[in-house]
Amino acid sequence: MRKRRSGMRIMAQLIGLVRPLLHVMAAAILLGVLGYLCAIFLTVLAGAGLLHVSGLLPGIGPWKNISLAMIFVCLGVMAVLRGVLHYGEQACNHYIAFKLLALIRHKVFAALRKLCPAKLDGRDKGNLISVITSDIELLEVFYAHTISPVAIAVITAGIMEVFFFHYHALAGAFALAGYIAVGVIVPLWNSSRGSDKGMEFRTEFGELNSFVLDSLRGVDETIQYGYGRERAKQMDERSRRLDSKQKEMKGLEGTQRGVTNILILVFSFGMLFLTSWLTLKGEMNFQGALLCTILMMGSFGPVAALSSLSNNLMQTLASGERVLAILEEEPVIQEVQDMPGQKFGSVECEHLGFAYEEEHILKDYSISIPQGSSIGIYGKSGSGKSTLLKLLMRFYDPDKGDIQMEGRSLSSINTADLRNMESYVTQETCLFHDSIANNIAVARPGASREEITEAAKKASLHDFIMSLPNGYATPVGELGDTLSGGERQRIGIARAFLHDAPLLLLDEPTSNLDSLNEGIILKSLRESCKDKTVVLVSHRESTLAAAQKIYHMKSGRIS
Repeated sequence: MRKRRSGMRIMAQLIGLVRPLLHVMAAAILLGVLGYLCAIFLTVLAGAGLLHVSGLLPGIGPWKNISLAMIFVCLGVMAVLRGVLHYGEQACNHYIAFKLLALIRHKVFAALRKLCPAKLDGRDKGNLISVITSDIELLEVFYAHTISPVAIAVITAGIMEVFFFHYHALAGAFALAGYIAVGVIVPLWNSSRGSDKGMEFRTEFGELNSFVLDSLRGVDETIQYGYGRERAKQMDERSRRLDSKQKEMKGLEGTQRGVTNILILVFSFGMLFLTSWLTLKGEMNFQGALLCTILMMGSFGPVAALSSLSNNLMQTLASGERVLAILEEEPVIQEVQDMPGQKFGSVECEHLGFAYEEEHILKDYSISIPQGSSIGIYGKSGSGKSTLLKLLMRFYDPDKGDIQMEGRSLSSINTADLRNMESYVTQETCLFHDSIANNIAVARPGASREEITEAAKKASLHDFIMSLPNGYATPVGELGDTLSGGERQRIGIARAFLHDAPLLLLDEPTSNLDSLNEGIILKSLRESCKDKTVVLVSHRESTLAAAQKIYHMKSGRIS
């Protein structure tokens, strides 16, 4: 199990992504600091106005030449500036957030593509969807409402300390203790209490996504067997567990807010008592005592915002951990690039051994696939037929032995070149929520309608498509659920014809077809693939009639 990284390490890695936008982040911090200073000094100027009215302000310190009218003008200007500066800060922060979310999504999709298919086989798809959608979206909180507030709080508190120390060292030290208590100690305390809660919540949320996704896919079977009530009960239990986690986090949030508010009151009134005592001792005048108290009460905004970050930060850091884990995960198969080109030729599988974890599939397996030949592989389910095709596609590398093309190992051939030389038809054709034409065109982006039509004809699919109201523009529905298994399978075969690669790998290509359509497909294979190398895998002897030579596979061995 991967060891969880610390919150500081997660934040450091997420902040590292901001480098291209440092100038925008600097602008956000500057605007934020100026905005908070305007808000703080609004109260200071209001206090100065009271002193002016009472006759205590004129002739004292830096306020000696300030009139009441000037104070009111400054109040109006600062009130307007506060709004403008806050808007500018938020605009910069959200610009950074949305730019970086787009960048992170791009990185995550690139990482998932490299991990496919070996690392994603059997992976919880609902949890992956949760990472791609809600987890990445939650990082907006970090980039828009976390990074700059931390810097703003530190800078603003530093500026306030200059004012406090100007009046008295004890006032400065007391204010510093208040800022550290509210902005550092409370967030660290709250995070230590709930560091695991955020990850538990995000994981539970992803598992609920998976459960809902499975329930929607299996709704027909659920209705048929009367399993709906049990399924609803399970969903209710999962929802209650998720709700319980959320209540725990809300409880932590409530405690944190209560403690923060108490500390703000304690330090605000503490400053009042401290400055009053210093005034009585003659170490501070009345003006200083009043202004220091006002400054203390009005300057907790930035550090209080910092304190409340710990509430959302628990989930945000958990989301960051899940996203970073995908970005850092090493693929089983490393893609090959920048190697010399390779022309297609005969393929030799030599003494192959392969296992999925502890389950051994192939044992000392050898087979020769001459260029231009048509090879059939017959065997029962679980004998290793499909695994062989995945090894030929280099979705996996063999644990033992090697696969060579014209004497060159597949692991030394550019991955893009290898995939261009191969067309692979799987047992279960995956269809996208798009038109039939676009689903066929997956095999060759940019293919013309004529090329798509020709591929469909070879797959005995054209007449069926033309019988539909919208022809090739007909949508196939989510996961192709508007089509039969045979129709989906023929779209997969049409893709292989459109890809037009020299090596055609067919995994049970007619398992969902009736005998008439099977015959049509096999005839098309014989006629259209005369100049191609074909590896045809099936447990049906009738399908293997198109092969020139048939191998029988039993327990991962050829006979």
